[in-house]
Amino acid sequence: METNRFETFFDAIIAIIITVLVLKIPQPASPTLNAFLELQTMYVAYLISFLILYNLWYANHNLFRLVETIDNTTLWIYGIMTFVISLIPYFTIWLANNVDSIAAETMFGVIFLVTHFLNTLATRAVYKSNPYNKNLQEINHNSYYLNLPTVLIIIGFILTYTVYRPGIYITCLASIILWIVIDRIIRRDNNGN
Repeated sequence: METNRFETFFDAIIAIIITVLVLKIPQPASPTLNAFLELQTMYVAYLISFLILYNLWYANHNLFRLVETIDNTTLWIYGIMTFVISLIPYFTIWLANNVDSIAAETMFGVIFLVTHFLNTLATRAVYKSNPYNKNLQEINHNSYYLNLPTVLIIIGFILTYTVYRPGIYITCLASIILWIVIDRIIRRDNNGN
């Protein structure tokens, strides 16, 4: 399949998910700063989810600039990832409304981990379906640094189940920022070669 058509589809899905996500944020109960600040958990959960979705879009945008076709395996992995990321608004709101709930924390962390795993798997599938693409071969997407966000989330799970209930929530924010920074560093290093 040509990547232009697929990229348009994937971009539309992410745009719809972000729209649904922002529409789930309730309005403050009154037009005061205190009422606005009462929703701070909602805003942070939205920020985390938005950054996850934006980072997926950005990474895939940069990847698909280098390839012209993808195979059925790649399409299936992206299909599964589309299903998983479509659940992000649901679990974001559940977490924002129940930040001290271990179940809500766990599901939010699981969605993040599965999304990160599927994105890594999809990227590898794109590489595998384009073995002679010189532009792809110059990029190092096998860096061990790409596993650091997963390690951080696992630390969040340990925190949540032991001493600090919002551990997953906090480490998800740190992980997505780390994911973006690592991607930028790898991209910069590859452009410098």
